[in-house]
Amino acid sequence: MKRIVLAAALAALGVTAVLAQSNPIAARKALMKGNNDNASNLVKMTRGEQPYDAAKVNAAFAQWADTAQKLPSLFPDNSKEGDQTRATAKIWETRSDFDAKVAAFAKAVADNRDKAKNVDDLKIALGAVGKACDGCHEQYRKPAQR
Repeated sequence: MKRIVLAAALAALGVTAVLAQSNPIAARKALMKGNNDNASNLVKMTRGEQPYDAAKVNAAFAQWADTAQKLPSLFPDNSKEGDQTRATAKIWETRSDFDAKVAAFAKAVADNRDKAKNVDDLKIALGAVGKACDGCHEQYRKPAQR
């Protein structure tokens, strides 16, 4: 059973790598969807709408760490437009600041990953991670189309 799970995980990783190379916009959208889905689950826990679930908390932080690691490479020059990207041109104009914001997100995830051991601590950890997300989104993401 462990071999099947490991093989499936490796296959998924390979598909993600191929997607990132062939369509970085789709790859970063997939990562951001995962970020949002995980944040939504954790916010529901902090509001008492779902019970605290350590497995979901750990999965969220793992996915966010993965996003932080992959994100910088998903903005090549040929991905400025298309596929309804919400990325602003400012990413490429001020790349060092964008990379610093991604690094701040990675640090917030790493610094808070082991602190979210209960609902009260999750509220604090989620606030720190959310602030790092907002720091990047405010400058580097176009508003959603309505």
